[in-house]
Amino acid sequence: MKKQWFFLFYLLVWPASAFALDFSLKLEPSVAVPLSAPQSDLYKVGGGGSFKALVGLSRYLDIAAIVGAVGLPSVAAGDGPGALWMAGGGLRLKRPHDAESGYGFSPWLEVDALYMRTGPLDRIGYDIGAGLSMPLGELRPVWIGPFVRYVQTSQPNRPAYDDRDAKLLLIGISLELDGMLGRAAPPPPVEPQRPCPVPEACAPTPTCPACPPPPALVCPQQPERLADRDGDGVPDATDCCPDVPGLAVLQGCPEYKKIVIKEHKIELKEKVFFAWDKSYIRPRSFHLLNDVVKAMQDNRAFQVQVDGHTDSTGPDAHNQTLSSGRADAVVRYLVAHGVTAARLESKGFASSVPIETNATVAGREQNRRVEFLILNRESAK
Repeated sequence: MKKQWFFLFYLLVWPASAFALDFSLKLEPSVAVPLSAPQSDLYKVGGGGSFKALVGLSRYLDIAAIVGAVGLPSVAAGDGPGALWMAGGGLRLKRPHDAESGYGFSPWLEVDALYMRTGPLDRIGYDIGAGLSMPLGELRPVWIGPFVRYVQTSQPNRPAYDDRDAKLLLIGISLELDGMLGRAAPPPPVEPQRPCPVPEACAPTPTCPACPPPPALVCPQQPERLADRDGDGVPDATDCCPDVPGLAVLQGCPEYKKIVIKEHKIELKEKVFFAWDKSYIRPRSFHLLNDVVKAMQDNRAFQVQVDGHTDSTGPDAHNQTLSSGRADAVVRYLVAHGVTAARLESKGFASSVPIETNATVAGREQNRRVEFLILNRESAK
């Protein structure tokens, strides 16, 4: 049984390696209702509030730190109010905030372990909360929605004190500021284009649009051997990156963090994310696109077509406009970071080229994508 729980935790946390660190802050004002005696006999309905800092372990799981307080007015005139102070930490399981289906709504479930203070007494307890958040703004920096939270305080056995547990129900609105650390981070600087290499005598001329070809050279007869102009040990005939040294296991291409160059395409290790139903690229994808920029700077012969695809949700005309706009947005990003515009083109295919079924949420998520096709296949081999 322990292996099954470990495997479930591994599936939740492992995707964190593919995304920038998410950090968010959440404020929860609430109405506090005492549920059991003696609190329900001594106090009326009151109010409370908590403040949480959350760090994403993955798209689905956050770890949280919490501080909060609850105040309950006394039933008897002249008696002071009851106050509860709490601090602790826990976990939140949520629908990913970057999911595009379901109108962006994110249901969540939280469990916290708490240290509590009431008057002179130190206590321990826990809470279980559930809520539904909805995004505000194109880039979803703010999330708001209702929540309900059950709080139970354990009362140790002390002489002259009622040892029954205190139980409260909190009902309120959560306000969350999302992506303040990783998602909104500016992209790192991209290395400037390197000058074209000067060809040596009797060596093949490297392909470089910015430099005119040198005059033809007459070379003496050489023993026949396999051409390898980048000198990485992978012959040009099988080298997917013949102009930059690479690894044999990667078909002669360098190792990049978020992409892999194949014979006919630049394969992405993660998706390009956009604002909901828009062509705005989300900042979390800047690092991915910067790897594409680096690959095209390393391989100056590449001519690339950027293809945009959608799922089948919505009218065909809208999907066509959306897919074309997203492909164009990626091309504009690459050009702005140093790739020559003449080496790029874009096309939108709407939902006409699915790679999974559109009958499931997971399938539609896979179909919403951007692909990079290498057009000059001979030059890339």
